[in-house]
Amino acid sequence: MNGGLTFSAASERNKAPILDVLRKVLPAEGKVLEIGSGSGQHIVFFAPLFPQLTWQPSDLACNLDSLNSRIGKEGSPNILQALELDVLCSWPDSKFDVVFSSNTAHIMSWQAVCAMFAGIADVLLPEGLFCLYGPFNEGGLYTSGSNEQFDSDLRARDSSMGLRDLAALELLAGRHQITLMEKFHMPANNQILLFRKIQA
Repeated sequence: MNGGLTFSAASERNKAPILDVLRKVLPAEGKVLEIGSGSGQHIVFFAPLFPQLTWQPSDLACNLDSLNSRIGKEGSPNILQALELDVLCSWPDSKFDVVFSSNTAHIMSWQAVCAMFAGIADVLLPEGLFCLYGPFNEGGLYTSGSNEQFDSDLRARDSSMGLRDLAALELLAGRHQITLMEKFHMPANNQILLFRKIQA
């Protein structure tokens, strides 16, 4: 905890490198949905640097009190109150220009990852972007020894967790008219996958 707020060391480490990519890809204005806002460290860091964007944080119901507490203490005017979002069953009615999610795909079951892409397809406007940050496998192989160890640790905690393969994510996205546009290699063997919803 940090001053009574949930604190993630990983979020603190990766927020600046992620920002460098967001500066290149985010639109000048619009509405951004963050899936799995967690401690809220990312959104309170990013939002004031993109004042023409409206940021919608979200998480599971059990995490909302802590998340909204950070937004209340550290958030900028362009951050909305966090809402409940469970990828398996509860999605907002709003439409968004961008969806952003960090370090979520590997802690979800594959069923939940599939549900996340289906939900994103529903809430993302045509030509909208989906930015997914985290560690991923490529060609069925780990990209580093540390990622292999991380995957082993995840599966030991919960057999439904684990690093997702880039090809599987790309195929899944394609089923929902979402296409992989670009990959950004990040520190500590992470990546940002940039998807775009195809205009119908």
